[in-house]
Amino acid sequence: MSRRPAHVTSGPYAPPAPTRELSVVSADGARLHVEVHGPDDAPAVVLAHGWTCSTAFWAAQVHALAADHRVIAYDQRGHGRSPAISTCGTDALADDLEAVLLATLAPGEKAVVAGHSMGGMTVMAASTRPAFRAHAAAVLLCSTGSSQLVAESTVLPLRPGRLRTWLTRHVLGSRAPLGPVTPAALRILKYATMGAGSSPHMVEACARIVHACPRGSRHAWSQVLDLLDLDHAVRELDVPTAVVVGTADRLTPPRHARALVAALPQCVGLTELPGLGHMTPVEAPELVTGRIRELVTTYVVPHTAEGPAGVPAQTARTERTAQAAQTARTAQIKEGA
Repeated sequence: MSRRPAHVTSGPYAPPAPTRELSVVSADGARLHVEVHGPDDAPAVVLAHGWTCSTAFWAAQVHALAADHRVIAYDQRGHGRSPAISTCGTDALADDLEAVLLATLAPGEKAVVAGHSMGGMTVMAASTRPAFRAHAAAVLLCSTGSSQLVAESTVLPLRPGRLRTWLTRHVLGSRAPLGPVTPAALRILKYATMGAGSSPHMVEACARIVHACPRGSRHAWSQVLDLLDLDHAVRELDVPTAVVVGTADRLTPPRHARALVAALPQCVGLTELPGLGHMTPVEAPELVTGRIRELVTTYVVPHTAEGPAGVPAQTARTERTAQAAQTARTAQIKEGA
């Protein structure tokens, strides 16, 4: 009997064929599947997906951006087409992102790096790494947090406390297979990870991806997320950073996003999306794509370009960053999907 595909194969959430694929070797020998979409000479965007997902999760963004951006997406170790390896942890996540940046970007080339959920945590973990600092012009953090993930999750409708934390830890860290994508499975996934208004094709796209994640990897990385503490790393993420969260996110509720905004050295905006859940790049694809485009337009510029009235590009960019950071400290940006 043939195996169901690990993603939907038609519609806006079907991943496009990449321009090229490569296998990148991380610091400990882990092999990472990397896909590159779009023109080689276009501004670069690097996409890091979350726990139990794959490059297919970013299909809507790849479709929208690849015409005029070089979009680089990779499978986290143990996810998608990147083989599982015994080493799991935030240092490994940072190693992997560094390896992808070094393998796909030219020396001195800048990119916008977008991370969703565990992908955002990957960016935080890499905040002090030389390759990240050399290549990251700006960052988008979607539906993510830096610590206390299990204690603050509202997946289980119980009052905060030891019982909820204990039960959540066991539910999210279960070794049980997810099984086929049935109507019941779709309802469970929608409740846990998406907003009530999410359309069936959005839910189906996410379910195909999540159910394809090997249960060994799902469990191993759940243990890393349970103990996650990257609060210190957020304070070192010293590049212009925008934050997006759904107000109905049960896995990383908005309090995580607000804590990030308070700690980031160069936050350039918080977008809270009413009624949306954890899967914001799927639930609000145009919004997330638009944020990426804005960051590219503002912060990824040719080294020889000049800003207004002959001001060097780097100087203009620094001034824009300072102004945006000040604005973000005094106001939240709230938009509908």
